Amino acid sequence: MRIKQVVMICLGIAALIFNARANSLSELEYLTESYPPYNYQEEGELKGISVDLLRAALARAGEGLPRDNIQLLPWPRAYKMALAGPERVLFSTTRTQLREDSFHWVGPIIETQVVLLARSGSEINIQSIDELSNYSIGAIKDDIGEQLLLSFGVPAKRIKRAHSANSLLKMLNKGRIQLWAYEENVASWNIHNSGLDPSLFESVFTLQESELYYAFSKDTDPELIKKLQLSIDEIKSEFIGDGHNLYEQIISKYR
Repeated sequence: MRIKQVVMICLGIAALIFNARANSLSELEYLTESYPPYNYQEEGELKGISVDLLRAALARAGEGLPRDNIQLLPWPRAYKMALAGPERVLFSTTRTQLREDSFHWVGPIIETQVVLLARSGSEINIQSIDELSNYSIGAIKDDIGEQLLLSFGVPAKRIKRAHSANSLLKMLNKGRIQLWAYEENVASWNIHNSGLDPSLFESVFTLQESELYYAFSKDTDPELIKKLQLSIDEIKSEFIGDGHNLYEQIISKYR
């Protein structure tokens, strides 16, 4: 094949890729996990603070969220898909320095706190991150809990990985791990809905206070990212009566 023909074919492929680029927020692929009260599925319906805020922001931007454009997946799989693209949005995602350059960010959705939970009465008393290596700690692969532990120098062999919060809760309850690294509100939600007595568990150390965001794969059109950010900013700033706004109503719905 002549060089000219090869060049023409390559240009043709590039043109197809460019033309196939999403022209609206509703054309993007949205990925989420079971992470209540922020995003979860109940009786076949996706719910949560981040889900409701996303739908409200898209509606404000004059768009909708097609049902087949949002997938509920295990976090490790969703995280890898968002990193790879194309044009994917992962939520709710804790924004950290480690992840900063891997995505484009829209938000914040809400403040968040990642903690270590122990069995009540365990008498675990952690004063600094240097002590974390003394314990077996459960975490979900690629979750913020695991990433923070590794960044703090906790040996990988001390981290017991699982694919779901329920698995880690059971491991902690049965004494197979000493600590569970997870977002505090999500952990509380899982404990409450597991049928276990919440008083059996307690938070013993805060790994990080941060915020949750919508994380866009790097190939996403910057104009679409700006469009969603503007809609969320407007929802947070405009009051709709009685001194409240839609953002506050969404949050109060899940508290």
